[in-house]
Amino acid sequence: MSLHQKDQLKGLVFVAPFILGVLLFFIYPITLSLRLAFGKIDSIVGMKIHWEGFTHFIRAFFVDIKFLPMFWQSVSNTLINFPLTVVLSLIIAILLNRDIKCRGLFRVIFFIPFLLGSGAVMQQLLNQGVARSVLNVSDGRIIPYNVLAYFGPTIIDAVQTVFSVLIKVLWGSGVQILLFLSGLQSISPSLYEAAKIDGATEWETFWKVTIPMISPIMLLVMVYTLVASFTDLSNPLLAYMQTFGFLNAEFEYAAAMGWIYFAFIGVVIALVFVVMRKYMHTNEVEEVKKKHEHKRKVFTIEKAKRSY
Repeated sequence: MSLHQKDQLKGLVFVAPFILGVLLFFIYPITLSLRLAFGKIDSIVGMKIHWEGFTHFIRAFFVDIKFLPMFWQSVSNTLINFPLTVVLSLIIAILLNRDIKCRGLFRVIFFIPFLLGSGAVMQQLLNQGVARSVLNVSDGRIIPYNVLAYFGPTIIDAVQTVFSVLIKVLWGSGVQILLFLSGLQSISPSLYEAAKIDGATEWETFWKVTIPMISPIMLLVMVYTLVASFTDLSNPLLAYMQTFGFLNAEFEYAAAMGWIYFAFIGVVIALVFVVMRKYMHTNEVEEVKKKHEHKRKVFTIEKAKRSY
């Protein structure tokens, strides 16, 4: 086996438990939800469903006046949180990767809020307005009153919104920071030494060495952030689906909305893969390997011809 094939086998071993879990516990619910999205329940006992067609999808797009506004709100929140999370996580990871005192303590400090603020705990804190009350601009603690007097309520609300978004983004970026840290620590120091010898600045080293080398990790972080943002507990669209599925017992319509949402997320992730594909460092390495292999074969053939 080649080195590339061995790496693929190692990756398959690591994801094997997830694949088995999906096959054992998720295939049937996914199939049932797809049947519900295109069908109508005749009897709950035995879950007897007959084909209904695209009725529930038509209802979501043309009848339900709340679905599309909530859908757009979810997309707009992701468009704001996604780039902020990726950029800030990378910046924090670079800072934590530097050789500074108490580096381990700083890493723990950045990761503890993610552990404490996940799940139901995070939902309760958000419901109580923690994101807006931690940095309250209007009380004069962040910006003095004599400065606030020159601004109107619109500017104050805008600044407050920016602070609340930053708090929420930083609160939920623990996994992304760890992923970027693992990618940064896997970069060989010899690459930075070679760049320094060649006279590259810190900015040039960042774009020519750091970014290409962590491109696979960056793709992983982007996909993880997209999925986490679209499935966040504060997402109103998810709560709307749960209302129809578990309170109103309209399982078919809830399943149809879920599949619309799932299809949209799949398309967005596919676009991320297409865009990031040409920037992946692994692709560049494979191209170099192919060129080297081709040159080696040509050299072998020419050598055989000369000896013949």
